[in-house]
Amino acid sequence: MNADALWVNAKLATFDPTVNAPYGLRDGWAIATRGDTIAAILPPDAPELHSFQGPVTDCGGKWITPGFIDCHTHLVWAGSRAPEWELRLAGATYAEIAKRGGGILSTMRALRAASEDELVAVALPRLRALAAEGVTCVEIKSGYGLTTADEPKTLRAAKRVAAEVGVEVSPTLLAAHVVPPEFAGRADDYVSLVCEEMIPAAAEEKLAEAVDVFCESIAFSPAQCERVFRSAKAHGLAIKGHVEQLTNLHGAELVARHGGWSVDHLEYLDDAGVAALAKAGTVAVLLPGAFYFLREKQRPPTESLRAAGVPMAVATDLNDGTSPFASLRLAMNMACVFYGLTPEEALAGVTRNAAKALGRGHRLGTLEVGKQADFLLWDVMHPSQIVFQVGINLLTGRVIRGVQK
Repeated sequence: MNADALWVNAKLATFDPTVNAPYGLRDGWAIATRGDTIAAILPPDAPELHSFQGPVTDCGGKWITPGFIDCHTHLVWAGSRAPEWELRLAGATYAEIAKRGGGILSTMRALRAASEDELVAVALPRLRALAAEGVTCVEIKSGYGLTTADEPKTLRAAKRVAAEVGVEVSPTLLAAHVVPPEFAGRADDYVSLVCEEMIPAAAEEKLAEAVDVFCESIAFSPAQCERVFRSAKAHGLAIKGHVEQLTNLHGAELVARHGGWSVDHLEYLDDAGVAALAKAGTVAVLLPGAFYFLREKQRPPTESLRAAGVPMAVATDLNDGTSPFASLRLAMNMACVFYGLTPEEALAGVTRNAAKALGRGHRLGTLEVGKQADFLLWDVMHPSQIVFQVGINLLTGRVIRGVQK
């Protein structure tokens, strides 16, 4: 056996779709790694296990899952919008808070005033909290700087934070998040800046893998988002979108038409949008933290997505305004309670389907030979316990790129 490390006596929740068992279970099987790759997945009676001469970890019957992937975060921000939350609880509307200078623009001012080093310092505890729960890969968006200087600053900080914590990062340019005040009444001019300066710069400096948009009545129209998508594709960047969160502008259909990686939120997604996602293979990313925090009533059509075979991912949407939760396990729990996912679907949503949502399905998200050796050891009786119980750390080991952490 061409391997240099071995993990034996484990229950593998592989999430391999070719394994005909709940959670893709391989009970009592072993994982062999070679460098940063899974070299073999072996049954307990495999003769290779007895002749192996390298280091062996006896898992004692613990469960092993793929590393978790948080495929939608905004975790690089400055300032705090906790006082705004207090005002909302007292009855103030979002519009009233915005008139007082709050909302996304409050975070924008704080981020613009912060240095890159300061952004790294405040973001580190957030990513460390995610990693402590098993996140081995994270998507981090820009979107609070909204200038040609502050959007790259955010993306550079995102890369530094991920390197410091030791997790893989998928950086995303979300310059089309909101129209900044200096472009008030000139949204098309701001979109031109995004398309003609920000996207080319991010691509040239390799600061982003994908471009995101907020396609919504309070943000950018489908026509404006399509301009952003065309620029992104011209510069070799992938596409994703915040769509159908507050209204239905058919943003999901637009993203699917452009071959996007994912569409996120989806509370107002209709049957036409579901069909478009199924045809394109675009991932539906569910963000129950924002649904909970904003006390929404309209939930995504998870039954329709399931019936159509659309892969559903789950993510934290970690941000300071609408989902301030650095816990992917909490997001999974909410997805089950609020959206009707099963624990197995929720776990698939932070492994196999989250990998697809970041264009990494070919090398992350499942325990399969040839995939990257990112996996987690859990002291649980059943994997549903990972989703069921929040607040107690059940994680007993992490392996990232074949190295035990």
